[in-house]
Amino acid sequence: MPRLSQPQIGLCILSLLIVISGCADQHALPEDIAFNKHIRPILSDNCFKCHGPDEEAIEGDLRLDLEVEAKKEREGYQVIAEGKPGRSEMIRRIKLDPDNEDYMPHEDANKSLDEYEIALLEKWITDGAEWEDHWAYIAPQKRTPPSSRATRSYEHPIDRFVVATLQENKQKLSPRADSVTLLRRLYFDMIGLPPGYDEVRSFLDDPDPQAYESVVQDLLASPHFGEKMAIGWLDIVRYADTNGFHSDVHRHIYPYRDYVINAFNANMPFDRFTKEQLAGDLLPEPTLDQRIASGFNRLNQITKEGGAQDKEYRLKYAADRVRAFSATWMGATVGCAECHDHKFDPYTAKDFYSLSAFFADIDEKGIYRNSPYVPPEMPVPSPELADSVAQLDTFLVTIHKQLQDSVSLSAQEIARMREQLDVHRALRDTLVKDMPATLVTVPVAPRDVRVLPRGNWMDESGEIVQPDLPHFLPASQGNNAKRLNRLDLSDWLFEEENPLTGRVFVNRLWKQFFNEGLSRVLDDLGSQGEPPVHPELLDWLAVEFRESGWDVKHLVELIVTSETYKQSSTPRPELEEVDPANTLLARQESYRLEAELIRDNALAVSGLLSRRIGGRSVQPYQPEGYWANINTFGVKGPGTTWTAEEDEEQYRRGVYTYWKRTFLHPSMLAFDAPTRQESEAKRSESNTPSQALVLLNDPTYVEAARVFAQRIMDEGGESVESRMQWAYREALSRDARPEELQLLTQLYSANKTEFAEDESLALQFVSTGNAPLAGSASKAELAAWTSISRTIFNLHEMIMRY
Repeated sequence: MPRLSQPQIGLCILSLLIVISGCADQHALPEDIAFNKHIRPILSDNCFKCHGPDEEAIEGDLRLDLEVEAKKEREGYQVIAEGKPGRSEMIRRIKLDPDNEDYMPHEDANKSLDEYEIALLEKWITDGAEWEDHWAYIAPQKRTPPSSRATRSYEHPIDRFVVATLQENKQKLSPRADSVTLLRRLYFDMIGLPPGYDEVRSFLDDPDPQAYESVVQDLLASPHFGEKMAIGWLDIVRYADTNGFHSDVHRHIYPYRDYVINAFNANMPFDRFTKEQLAGDLLPEPTLDQRIASGFNRLNQITKEGGAQDKEYRLKYAADRVRAFSATWMGATVGCAECHDHKFDPYTAKDFYSLSAFFADIDEKGIYRNSPYVPPEMPVPSPELADSVAQLDTFLVTIHKQLQDSVSLSAQEIARMREQLDVHRALRDTLVKDMPATLVTVPVAPRDVRVLPRGNWMDESGEIVQPDLPHFLPASQGNNAKRLNRLDLSDWLFEEENPLTGRVFVNRLWKQFFNEGLSRVLDDLGSQGEPPVHPELLDWLAVEFRESGWDVKHLVELIVTSETYKQSSTPRPELEEVDPANTLLARQESYRLEAELIRDNALAVSGLLSRRIGGRSVQPYQPEGYWANINTFGVKGPGTTWTAEEDEEQYRRGVYTYWKRTFLHPSMLAFDAPTRQESEAKRSESNTPSQALVLLNDPTYVEAARVFAQRIMDEGGESVESRMQWAYREALSRDARPEELQLLTQLYSANKTEFAEDESLALQFVSTGNAPLAGSASKAELAAWTSISRTIFNLHEMIMRY
C-alpha cells in the first residue's frame, strides 16, 4: 500500500472530523428537553413493564409513570433527584456494566439504553426533571397560529403551525406540486377516483385564481366522497359480510356500510354519527337509519361452532367491543387491560370491564347454532318496496273489513274476496321474504358484568361493576345513582373536557391526506404511541373540529386547501439527512393507493366502472377453487360459494366487494386490505412480486386492459403514436415521454407480430371477462393494444398517489 503524503493525511483527518461532527450533530441533545416527547418514550419502552401502571407487576415498590413515586425519598436515596443526576439512582444503574446485578433495565426485560438515551435522561434531570402529564390526556387548547417573519406570508392556520416548526429546524416547505399532480392527488384523496382528461384540461385552462377551491367544493359534493371516506371507517370498525369465527358464513349487514357512505356524503356531524352507531336503538322513536347505524354493535366476530361455550363467547364478544370502541374513538389499547391493569397506560382491569358493561344490554347469544343467519335482524326495504308493502297492507285491511261486514254479500262474493286475500297475502309474504335485512342492536335488561381475574371466563370471584368511564379521564358523568347507558357513553365522548375524541379522529383524517397521522400510531395515543411532532397543530385542529359542530367536510376542506397539503412529494436530499421520515412535513408523501382504489382506477380508466352508490355486496372475478377448502358445516347460501357477477355488478367499486374475513378476495389481500377480524387503523403497505402478477393476470385487470385497448383504437386516432399519447393522457393525465413511446412502440410491434401468427391465442387473450368484444379490428391488433394497456396499468402512476 503506498504511503500517504502529509497533505493527504491531513485531508483524511479533516474528512474524518467532518464525518464525526456530522454524526454528533445528528445525535445532538435538544436544547429544551420535553418529558412527553423525549423522556416518556424511553421510560415506557424500557421501564414501565416492571415499574408502570400494572400494580400486580410492580418490582421494587417503584412506579416510574407517577412523578411523586419516581421522585420521592427512599431511605437515603432518590431514583430521580431533580437537578442532581449524580444523586439519581436511575442514572447510576443504567450506566453500570450490564453484568452487574444492579444494572437496569433488568436482564429479563431484554432491553438496554443506548448512549443517546442515557444522555437525554442525564440532561433532563440536570435541567430539573420537569414532569408532564401524558399529552393525550390533557384537554386540547386552541392556541393562536404562530406569527413570525417566516409565517406571516401564510394565511392558512395549518401552514403557520407547520412553517413555524420547520423554521425551528432550519427547514422550509417544498415548492407546490405541478397542477396535474395536484389535481390527481386531490381526486384520489377525496373520492378515490382519477380525474378524466377533460377535467384535467379544464382545470389547467381555468384562469380563475379560485379554480382549485372550486374543484375542492365539487369533490366534497360528489356522491363518491362518502365511498372514499368509508374505507378507513370500515377498517377501524371491522365491517365484513361474514361472521369470522368457525365456518365464517354470511351475515346480513351491508345496509350499515351504505349508512356510513351516506352519512359522510350528507356531512352528518360526527357526534351524531357516533351516537347513532353506539346507541341508535336507545334514541326516542329511532328512525330506520338510526337502527341500521346501531349495527355497529353487531360487527364483532361470532361463532356457530357446536362445541363452543356460550358464556365464553359472550365474553369474547364483549371484549371485542371494548377493543373496537377504544381504538375507534379513544385511540387507546384498552384491550390490554382485559387480564390485568394496563402495563403502560393508566387503564385498569376495572376500567376495561366497566366499559364492557355499557354494552351488556345488547340482545345476543354466545353461539348461533341451527340458524342460517344471526338474529336480531331488521328488514330494510327500498322506498319502492316499502310503498308496495304499504299498498298491500291497505288492500288487505280493506278486504278484511269488508269480510267482517259480509252480511249483505253472497257466498260467491265472499269466496272471491277470500281468494283475493290469500293471493295478496302470499304476494306480501314474498316481498317481505326478499326484502334486504341487516343486523341491529336490540336493548334488553343488562347482564351482570364482573372483573375477570386474569381474563378467566370461568372465574366469577371478581367484583360486579356498573357501566363507568375510565377512572383517570375527566367526565361530568359517573359515580351517580343512575345507571349509565350507551347514550351517556356517546355524550361523554364529545364533552369539551374529553381530551381524546377530537384528536383521535383528526389524527386519522390527517393520515388520509399525508399517509401518516400527526401522531403516527393511529390507534394508540398512549405511552407506547408516538407523540406528535406538531402538537399545537393537532390540538388546534381538534378544537376547530369541535367548534365547527363536528363538521367533517369543514375539516377536509381545511386540510386540502393548505400549502402544506399542496407541496411536492419529491424527496429533497437535505431533508433525507435530517428528517428521513418526513415528520416535519417539509414535503408531501407519495404512496400506494388502497387495494380498492387500485381496482377502481383501472375500471375507471377503461370505462367499465359502475358509479352506482350503495347496494348489496358483490362478487367480482376470483380464481376458481379459491374457496375450495372452506368448511361451512352444511350451511348453504351467500358466503359459501362464489359466483362471479355477470352484469353491471361486476364493475362496482371495491368498497362494495364481498368481505369474507377468513378468505378475503385475493386481489384485495395482495394489496394489503385487512381481513377486519380486528380493528385496523392503518393498513400495512407491502411490496411483493404477486402484486405485479395481480395487475397482469387478474381477470378484472385483463378485461379492463382489453376494453381500454378498444377505446384506444376507437378514440385515439389512426397512428400508433397518437394512440399511445391518447392512452397516456386518459390513464395518467400526461403525454408519453419520447423514451416511453419508443419502448411501447417496440412492444406493440412485437406483440402484434406474435398474435398475428396465432389468431387463436389472440382470441383467447381478448376474450377474458364479461364485456362483449366490439369493433371490427383484427383480434391480433386488439391483443397487441391490450398488451400496451396492461403495461400502462402496471406503471407506478396507476397505483400510486403523488
